[in-house]
Amino acid sequence: MMNRRQFVHAAAAGVVTLTRGSTVLAADYDLVVRGGRVVDPSLRVNAVRDVAITAGRIALVEADILVGAADVIDAVGKLVVPGLLDVHTHYARDEAGPSLGLAGGVTGWIDAGSAGADQIDQMAAIARTAPQPGHLLINIGRAGILPDGDTMDLSLADVDAAKRAIMRHPDVVVGVKARLTRGVAADDVEVLRRAQEVASSFDLPLMIHMGQTVSPLSSLLPQLKSGDIVTHMFAPPPNSIVDDDGHMRPDVLAARRRGVWFDVANGRTGHLRWDTFDQIIQAGFWPDTLSTDGSTTSRDAESVIDFPNVMSKFLNFGMTIDQVVARATVNASRLFPLFRDRGTLNVGAPADVAVLELREGAFEFVDNYGNTRTGRQRLFPSETVLGGSLVPG
Repeated sequence: MMNRRQFVHAAAAGVVTLTRGSTVLAADYDLVVRGGRVVDPSLRVNAVRDVAITAGRIALVEADILVGAADVIDAVGKLVVPGLLDVHTHYARDEAGPSLGLAGGVTGWIDAGSAGADQIDQMAAIARTAPQPGHLLINIGRAGILPDGDTMDLSLADVDAAKRAIMRHPDVVVGVKARLTRGVAADDVEVLRRAQEVASSFDLPLMIHMGQTVSPLSSLLPQLKSGDIVTHMFAPPPNSIVDDDGHMRPDVLAARRRGVWFDVANGRTGHLRWDTFDQIIQAGFWPDTLSTDGSTTSRDAESVIDFPNVMSKFLNFGMTIDQVVARATVNASRLFPLFRDRGTLNVGAPADVAVLELREGAFEFVDNYGNTRTGRQRLFPSETVLGGSLVPG
């Protein structure tokens, strides 16, 4: 049965429903995702339900909706979750990137620092024309990602250039990125200071790329404010977020208490190693958000493949399905205001839906160092609904 709030939303969307017993009689729905196991942590739902869509919005989530003339996606035996939100990608580097993400159930994405001030115009154009909502974190290094290091020439950490770029694209740039790994930043403390100056000037979050930094975390993490993000949280030493004895570093715990978020960003190389992963999970320090660090080459990378594959690692090695889905949907919407009405199947929300298959078997999962381990479950993308329309397979 709909509660009063759901009824009001449905009426506002032009959907009038009546109930007879336990069956919801259909009105003029455009699409119904039928018979799947809906997992939506934002609604605290984990049960077999139908999802009805009208005019690009969620109209109703109930059992046994009569579909009438609506188109139907048969989701029996599958998981139905809010569209996935990937907060660390590099999709804006290539016009094909956003569509690749969409095929994996990603209905909203953020490119994490591919573009500095010098490339922001081109990548902003890709974000604006993407099929799903896409936004950018601007790299404090004005030349963006460089093979020889974004800010190994410290003059490339150009505060004024970054500020001008944000002012040109305030609708697209939603944060700042600083890559601090050794060999990428000549002076990680100073690069971080400059990046925070830019982010704080616009009240934007700062995402820092951690792992193998030159400076200890005690010199870096105190510069972060509430709402900032530490990405690549499972990167191994030196300067991992766990110490040599496998205990969480005090500065890491203090940062989380201060409101700093910790993100996975699985990636291809150097960012996730199983032994460090185990230490962090055993310490009970769960990620706040899951993300792929994906690009157009991700499908060829065994460690990434797609977002459901990254989610599967956590499903097999520590988290419940509700915890995994939360970190791929509603948590991201809480982190970035632009996703505030997404990551949910609440009535009235944009009708972005990912239908996933959860297969049982023996599946190999690969870290960034070629190490494998076997899990018994893996998520595969099945269908994606974006703005109420089924994305062609």
